[in-house]
Amino acid sequence: MMEKAYMIGTGIANLAAGIYLIRDGGWSGNQITMFGLEKHGANDGAAVADYEQEYGNQSLSNNRGYLAKGGRMLNEETYENLWDILRSVPSLDNPGQSVTDDILNFDHAHPTHDVARLMDKKNGIRNNGGADDYNRMQFNNKDRYLLSKLMMMPESKEDKLNDISIAEWFAESPHIFSTNFWYMWETTFAFKKESSAMELRRYMNRMILEFSRINTLEGVTRTPYNQFESIILPMRKYLADQGVEFINNRKITAFNFKDTPLRDDIIVTGLEYEDVESGETGKIEVDENDLVFDINGAITDSSSMGDFNTPIKENMEYAPSAALWKQATEHFYNLGNPDKFFNDRAQSEWMSFTVTTNNHYLVNEISRITQQEPGNALNTWVDSNNLLSIVVHHQPHFHAQKENETVFWGYFMFPRKNGDYVDKPVIEMTGKEMLQELLGHLSEVDRAADNIINHEEEIMDSIVNVIPVYMPYASALFNQRAVGDRPDVVPKNSKNLAFVSQFAEMPFDMVFTEQYSIRAAQKAVYHFMGIPESQMTPVHHYEKDPKVLLKATKTMFR
Repeated sequence: MMEKAYMIGTGIANLAAGIYLIRDGGWSGNQITMFGLEKHGANDGAAVADYEQEYGNQSLSNNRGYLAKGGRMLNEETYENLWDILRSVPSLDNPGQSVTDDILNFDHAHPTHDVARLMDKKNGIRNNGGADDYNRMQFNNKDRYLLSKLMMMPESKEDKLNDISIAEWFAESPHIFSTNFWYMWETTFAFKKESSAMELRRYMNRMILEFSRINTLEGVTRTPYNQFESIILPMRKYLADQGVEFINNRKITAFNFKDTPLRDDIIVTGLEYEDVESGETGKIEVDENDLVFDINGAITDSSSMGDFNTPIKENMEYAPSAALWKQATEHFYNLGNPDKFFNDRAQSEWMSFTVTTNNHYLVNEISRITQQEPGNALNTWVDSNNLLSIVVHHQPHFHAQKENETVFWGYFMFPRKNGDYVDKPVIEMTGKEMLQELLGHLSEVDRAADNIINHEEEIMDSIVNVIPVYMPYASALFNQRAVGDRPDVVPKNSKNLAFVSQFAEMPFDMVFTEQYSIRAAQKAVYHFMGIPESQMTPVHHYEKDPKVLLKATKTMFR
């Protein structure tokens, strides 16, 4: 009987696993079935109307415009698995090229150079050469010592950081949280003071190459369009052309496991499911020789969406992907602890908003104020009460975007806090109120010209939509954790189950990256295919490069 692979979740990890099975494992596409609750995931982007059925908890009065729940930073030097797998995926826009070609060619033609990374009410852009200039990291000696001590901790000693927050690690020098370094770090990567010091240690090692240029974000690799259209759609098309079956709106609710004599071998024998649209339930029989790949945690689960005139209605559902993982932990002791990541929204929540306009006035004014063209990364207002940042993409950001339209994205790190210009918590704001909050901050930087404050009515008339999205688990992968809270990609004694997600454990690499998901997929496929781990895609170790370390050291004293 032909072996089959069942992929639970259609995020980038399982798409990659499917490609690895076909490319390196010699499988046929018709051996693979993918089950998805929705198709957009974390690498998202689409017309708002395409999302409506995915947000059944929210009735929209306006479904026009576009939505990208978030933006993911790619990196040419350290996303080795991403570029390798996308070299096998044909471009949808440029016949004869791969998706890797598409992205790197675009990025090299449009390199990132942020000149307005940090802004505040006093200075406007923090680039005046003074003490607050964002080119300065602003460390004191205690900050430098503790950060260096964290980075230099051997991997074998990582358990010393069990359940330790970044705030606890820097308890002797809370000064670091008022530095330019921290403002840039927390808003580039979405860390919080409550986040795991263990993850900060991994990031400082894996991303040390970017530390010396974090102020300009020159290491950010950009996609030609939103990441769904630039990455996910080509991967789905490639897999579908190979015969892979995609079944949407099917939620896998439980694993059935073989009852082995000592209950030590993990063998999936069935998958119970619910059809999201019809409510029908059923069971898929899984042969012991079949494979099951589970995305055991999705950071966009349980999201809530509003519109220009409608605030979000918070979805209190425990993340469905984590609920399935939790069900598996009830059978076996060594599969981690999902509650560490999905039971404390205060650590993990943030809120984004996507603005669509029908002319270019607002985006042109943002470019004038920030002194940079669309596409040059991230702007943060360091003294905003809820830590507001925006990203103005290279335009167009969507294939279907009209010539007169612009689309950009922003996010608030602390959605429970009140706005500075709209006196209510961000989580209670409509899309219009979020835009008013942004316009207030833009006006502060633009006091001399007043082109924002004097044209607010004109700006509002240009708005097609502003879509707020609340994501309770957006930073869950950074939650405080201990060694063992994440299951191994292929757990001990697992015969046919692998976890491929940001919540599976691999040494050295860092979460919140496509690199991590794709490497987990490669690790799982190579294990089951009997391909030696030594043949996995090599990763760089810039933290051992003397030149990189010298630059980082100089940056610490900048």
